[in-house]
Amino acid sequence: MEVVLGIAAVVFLLYICSDIAVRRAEKKYPPSGSFVEVDGIRLHYQDEGEGRPVVLLHGGVLWGGDFKEVMTLAAKQGYRALAFDRPGYGYSERLPSRNMSPRDQARLLHGALRKLGIERPIVVAHSWSGVLALTYALDYPEDVSGLVTVGGGMYRDNYPAADGDGLSRLVTMPILGSLLLHTLLVPFAYLASRSMMLATFTPERVPEAYGRAVRALWFRPGQFRANREDVLQFAPACDEISSRYGEVAAPVVIAAGEADPFPTLVHSTWLHRDLPHSRLILYPGVGHMIPQLHPELVMESIQALTEMESQEMASGDESGFGS
Repeated sequence: MEVVLGIAAVVFLLYICSDIAVRRAEKKYPPSGSFVEVDGIRLHYQDEGEGRPVVLLHGGVLWGGDFKEVMTLAAKQGYRALAFDRPGYGYSERLPSRNMSPRDQARLLHGALRKLGIERPIVVAHSWSGVLALTYALDYPEDVSGLVTVGGGMYRDNYPAADGDGLSRLVTMPILGSLLLHTLLVPFAYLASRSMMLATFTPERVPEAYGRAVRALWFRPGQFRANREDVLQFAPACDEISSRYGEVAAPVVIAAGEADPFPTLVHSTWLHRDLPHSRLILYPGVGHMIPQLHPELVMESIQALTEMESQEMASGDESGFGS
């Protein structure tokens, strides 16, 4: 009996410590944008600039703030940049009782943009959100003017967790998963965050401020669970739509770093194969975390998209279709 009580006391203490750590993190990194509610779910987004709308979708690590410097550059170049925290990340809600596949996230994004009066944006997607952006373009073809994938993941093949992984299955289990997330996750974060960040940013540096934000926010129970659910959702989503990528009619720019340690370089070349009208841009010496380290390259990719559009319009005019 004493052993049971001792274990219960340790679990309770870990739970309290975890809760305190989460509250401190959120106090240090409060929401800095606005909220829009769609289907009972509040989505947090940041909005900067005026002009042609560009919607920025982050990957599986942190939040819409990943695009902070991209937004500043975009606003200076005459765009209206909107960066959303995807459901469960940053300060966007994610209800445990609701499925949040890429298709579900695309539906929420579409509803949010309609509420905000955003018409036919350029959608820019980093990492995991590659499949999300393509899903959006296939489900709402009239509501997107172009796509830019930056180190995007788009296919099951070569995806490291294509068949799921033990950690994701464990933390998404009912009851046990929640217990682990609310007791052991914070200590685990301090042990694992540095190696995880080094692997994600290699061969480039990890910005010190970004590393601190990851330790504070990514290992919150709700956000970590959202990330692991996304990991499990990725391959099934690719199975569902990758055979339809050729149907994407909007112009597409596919950008990737040649030094990316993840299979997104392979995925990018495959997507270029499946989308003959796309443009593939490979950046030498650049790794995976392009929005964080190379915001100017994101803007170069957006500019490449606008150049594609201009060329297509000119071609249409010459052949009589532009009148």
